[in-house]
Amino acid sequence: MTKSQAHDKQVLHKLGYAQELARRMSGFSNFAISFSIICILAGGITTFPVALSAGGGFSVAIGWFVGGLMAMSVAFGMGQIASAFPTAGGLYHWSSHLGGKAWGWATAWLNLLGLVFVVSSVDVGVYLLFKDLFLATALGVDVSSWGATHQAVGVLILLITQGLFNHYGIELTTKLTDFSGYLIFVVAAVLVVGLLAFSPVALDFSRLTTFTNFTGDTGGAVFPRTESLAFAFLLGLLFVCYTLTGYDASAHTSEETQDAQVNVPKGMWQAVFWSWTSGLIMVATFVLTMPSVEEGAAAGWGSFYYTLGSSNMPGFLLIFLAAGIVIANYLCALAGLTSTSRMMYAFARDGGLPASKSLSHVSTQYRTPTYAIWISVVIAWLSTLYAGAFVVLATGCAVFLYLSYVMPIAAGFLAEGKTWTEKGPFNLGGYSKINAIIAVLVGIVLAITGFFPPNEKVFYLTIGMVVVMVVLWYSFERNRFEGVPEGDKITERQKMIAEIEKKFGEQ
Repeated sequence: MTKSQAHDKQVLHKLGYAQELARRMSGFSNFAISFSIICILAGGITTFPVALSAGGGFSVAIGWFVGGLMAMSVAFGMGQIASAFPTAGGLYHWSSHLGGKAWGWATAWLNLLGLVFVVSSVDVGVYLLFKDLFLATALGVDVSSWGATHQAVGVLILLITQGLFNHYGIELTTKLTDFSGYLIFVVAAVLVVGLLAFSPVALDFSRLTTFTNFTGDTGGAVFPRTESLAFAFLLGLLFVCYTLTGYDASAHTSEETQDAQVNVPKGMWQAVFWSWTSGLIMVATFVLTMPSVEEGAAAGWGSFYYTLGSSNMPGFLLIFLAAGIVIANYLCALAGLTSTSRMMYAFARDGGLPASKSLSHVSTQYRTPTYAIWISVVIAWLSTLYAGAFVVLATGCAVFLYLSYVMPIAAGFLAEGKTWTEKGPFNLGGYSKINAIIAVLVGIVLAITGFFPPNEKVFYLTIGMVVVMVVLWYSFERNRFEGVPEGDKITERQKMIAEIEKKFGEQ
């Protein structure tokens, strides 16, 4: 055992947990799993119409820049807390330690639902990209007869294979997400160069700073018509909000990451930074190379296909890009399933879920939470059976994740210097409180972008979930749920921790 691994285990013991999961992820691997979930080739393509049909090129480029700054603030706030509490439960543990078990319990449910929606929305996106981009656009296959049954079966196949990769060990999944980190950069770079080199029009950079209200029919009816330019810009932020999310994966794999207190916060903020900067170049290129911004916006959800289909790039390049984009999206969902199952495992480990004993089970052979993995697969698939799956799932993912992101940051703001006095190596110092204020405001703004028509279903779902959580907490959970171990409970658990680790061969 290395000095770093011994320190990681010691920190985990101080938090009241045993080293059950295999600690085989390097700092790069921790970065790569968040970078893979963010995946600019996923949300940056599938939700590109959201920004274009809101405020045109301005919403795409300036909106991406502003939204990226917002996401960086949230990532820094989360990173500081992750450095102090490097556990698989991530946000749930942070909120519990800093804001109490009720706050932690509520954070867990919001985060878990958001993570399920990550997996399901991206896998629906993988299916649609495979059908419409790879088969129809790149290969010219007629897929007009494909319907809901094809989608349900296709998504199920994707989820089963991702479940198998996760089941057979973090090392296998890590190799794939490490590869995904490189693949995203390569495919995005080739896509940008290909679109610029074979553009049918001269580049007009004023497109990127020109705000045009495309809400309503002029934008393909992606959004209902509004005359408020500020409101239209706010709607467009859902584009960057959905894309630059999922970086809590670095936190959820804390117990599988070497030197977690350093590498986990670094993995989060670097994944956001590189996705933000490289993504800005990519999405700006989409706007610059389309023959007409007006025609692109009018294409609605087909605006990316309009841009790509208008390019003069050779067929072999189009096929390469289509295949690369589909594979990157598949690996994005794979990383999302890893994150979801670890969150489910950690919450169940503390008794927060039905059948907690089973869901917190870790295979002694593969060192993975196998039951949590397959329950995540089933729930994710069931959530895709709704006809309008992608839009609702993508919006719900952004809303629930950002709400869960700001809950521990808000609790940390109130607890800092009081009950929270011991920070980790990643410490914002004097900027901590001002960043927390900014991050909480940012998270709320990004979350509410998903509450407006045509996504009002997400608003109703959020309100309904809050009501149900309040009822469940005061009726049952506040007396049943013990929460994370703290104080004397941590001391009492040390013998149990030693017995668990002996079973897994941990010395």
